[in-house]
Amino acid sequence: MTTATTEMSTTGQTMRKVVLASMIGTTIEWYDFFLYGTAAALVFNKLFFPQADPLTGTMLAFTTYALGFVARPLGGLVFGHFGDRIGRKQLLMASLMMMGASTFLIGLLPTFGQIGLVAPLGLVLLRLVQGFAVGGEWGGAVLMVCEYGETKSRGFWAGWPQAGVPAGNLLAAGVLAIMSALQNEHDFLAWGWRVPFLLSAVLILIGYWVRSTLAESPVFEKAIAERGVEAAPVLEAIRKRPGGIAIGAGLRIGENTTYYVITAFSITYITEVVHLSRGIALNALLVGAAVEVMLIPVFAWLSDKIGRRPILFLGSAGMALFGFAFFHMLETGATPMVLFAVVIGLVLHGAMYAPQAAFIAELFPTRFRYSGASLAYQATSIFAGSVAPIIALALFKATKSATPIAIYMLIAGSIGAFSAFKARETKGMSFAQIDAETA
Repeated sequence: MTTATTEMSTTGQTMRKVVLASMIGTTIEWYDFFLYGTAAALVFNKLFFPQADPLTGTMLAFTTYALGFVARPLGGLVFGHFGDRIGRKQLLMASLMMMGASTFLIGLLPTFGQIGLVAPLGLVLLRLVQGFAVGGEWGGAVLMVCEYGETKSRGFWAGWPQAGVPAGNLLAAGVLAIMSALQNEHDFLAWGWRVPFLLSAVLILIGYWVRSTLAESPVFEKAIAERGVEAAPVLEAIRKRPGGIAIGAGLRIGENTTYYVITAFSITYITEVVHLSRGIALNALLVGAAVEVMLIPVFAWLSDKIGRRPILFLGSAGMALFGFAFFHMLETGATPMVLFAVVIGLVLHGAMYAPQAAFIAELFPTRFRYSGASLAYQATSIFAGSVAPIIALALFKATKSATPIAIYMLIAGSIGAFSAFKARETKGMSFAQIDAETA
């Protein structure tokens, strides 16, 4: 075997290890984050807000759910600052442990019936910690893969941590679906819902062990050796790449808003409005998430072949129009149609989401990439994903119709499509070229 062949093999092994560590960690963290959202739709309204009517209790539960998104930009700023100064790896380890601890403690939290108002207050505090942790997770996981990978295949490799998001949703919905299927309503509400939260302790230990074997990003180490660190990387990102932040935020508004309507609000719509079982709702999410996990690497690969912008634009435009058909399909009450609706929605989301990792990373130079990418990705969470289920529920309560929600999805998806249209293509640009553009 030649030296060149040996080096290629070693590089390939290293790349697969980085991808595995990033995807496992992302899957576990988003398992924790989505677990809360699914439980908010099925459990927390009854156990932590029992004095409200079902839809109002659900709205209050979704409000605590939204607080996790409010904390995400702060987490992105803090983790981004230190990630650009001391490295990607250490911050990834910290975010994983914070998320695991808060999720485990939610599983131990007494309910309103046991300790009164202290219960929802504890839920709010732990949700804020979850949001802070996940705010720092995405940037670090994606940058580790992007900065290890080759320019020509960066989109494909960076798509794998993106696949960790629906994989986390799949895992969360799957564990809850199993507990729900094995238990009656009384036992599930009494203790069964706690098991998935407590299981996060085991998952976090696995993720920590895998990530601890990684070396620091070579692109980051080279940049620091040549140019040193920025004193305030977040401010540099805002000052030197405001357009990049705006483009990334616009893409996220479309993708994030529509995703949480489909994955969080739809559970309430299917169970409380269409009056199907929670098992049907969870199974639809399971199948949709499984399909999206498989397709995200495909869309990411396509972004290396035909460009990031076409995939982002088609996914966003498709989602903008799909909302009207989505609710019509749910309202048929036919299980196959409900399943098909969720699957189509998550396929479109996969097209919106898969190229984002490489694309947003390519908007910023190395010395403030963690800060800039985290800011662009997380800033919109306050008024996109966080409030999407609340706005959808409020629109339905006010009008008793899903049409305003479909219009809401149309507006959000159109913002994403416009952002993709206005962006420049970054496929094939090396990080050296990107760094050289910003003196």
